[in-house]
Amino acid sequence: MQSTLSKPLPISVESLSSSIPGKMALTIAASLFVAACARASFPLPFTPVPLTLSNFAVILVGMLLGPVAGFFAMVMYLAEGAAGLPVFSPSGPGGIAQLIGPTAGFLFSYPLAAAIAGFIARSSAFDSQFLRGLAAGLVASLPVFVLGPGWLAHLGHLNSAATWHLAVEPFLFGEFVKVLAVAGIYSSLHRARRA
Repeated sequence: MQSTLSKPLPISVESLSSSIPGKMALTIAASLFVAACARASFPLPFTPVPLTLSNFAVILVGMLLGPVAGFFAMVMYLAEGAAGLPVFSPSGPGGIAQLIGPTAGFLFSYPLAAAIAGFIARSSAFDSQFLRGLAAGLVASLPVFVLGPGWLAHLGHLNSAATWHLAVEPFLFGEFVKVLAVAGIYSSLHRARRA
């Protein structure tokens, strides 16, 4: 007699993503996952940009859902925030104000970052899932570190040195750690799925 614990789950991510309601459920769940990670926010006294787990979640969502679903999950996340739901970092004003404030460039980079992560994760450029995840995370971080600081520089009339010190340099080490974590989780989930 087989234990019920050893039976496979009747619903998998693949089966959910093959139907419209399943895709909608995954997209909503992904946007809520990013919202939960955004709540882990640590304001830094020298910059209006807080340290959050949002980038980690955005890249992981893109890698797991793929470029299209990842993109739309992040669009949904932005729409939830614009509607006033408490999905953004609590360090900011929330709602529409956060979408035009100092961190707006970071927020608007999320759909593109998720799409890039999903596209690279689905490519066959690397045999190793960890290396594929690492590449996806590193390349997906580029729009975050271009659009985020770019908007902050525009909004605050900052020169490149000030922008670097306020919106890039303090976050590089943390971003690399997040990318390593995402690559590890992605490769572990891939191994578990094949087992």
